[in-house]
Amino acid sequence: MATRQGRRTGPRKPKRNVPNGVAYIQSTFNNTIVTIADTAGDVISWASAGSSGFKGAKKGTPFAAQTAAEGAARRAIEQGMRQIEVMVTGPGAGRETAVRALQAAGLEITLIRDTTPIPHNGCRPPKRRRV
Repeated sequence: MATRQGRRTGPRKPKRNVPNGVAYIQSTFNNTIVTIADTAGDVISWASAGSSGFKGAKKGTPFAAQTAAEGAARRAIEQGMRQIEVMVTGPGAGRETAVRALQAAGLEITLIRDTTPIPHNGCRPPKRRRV
């Protein structure tokens, strides 16, 4: 049987002290992805509703977005993050819940900006659902 030789053990990413950064919340109808980066754009932590253990239609719920934001914030606070700017994108249900979860986790929010792209009459939208 082959042994694991020459492999380094321990944490893969070194812990760095990053006091402030940017949180990107991408909220679609099916999922919510929270990415926390430093001011240079290097990703510190990320989490999604799917990576937080939700499957199927439950990924699009506000509670799943809250859980994802808490997980990403916890890992960012371990790296020393205290202040964040929040960029929110998309029409999903978890937008406000994710922002509140970041604040409740202990991060100080200095700015909230909606960066959802708005078409100037671009693509045709999906047809209306008949349920």
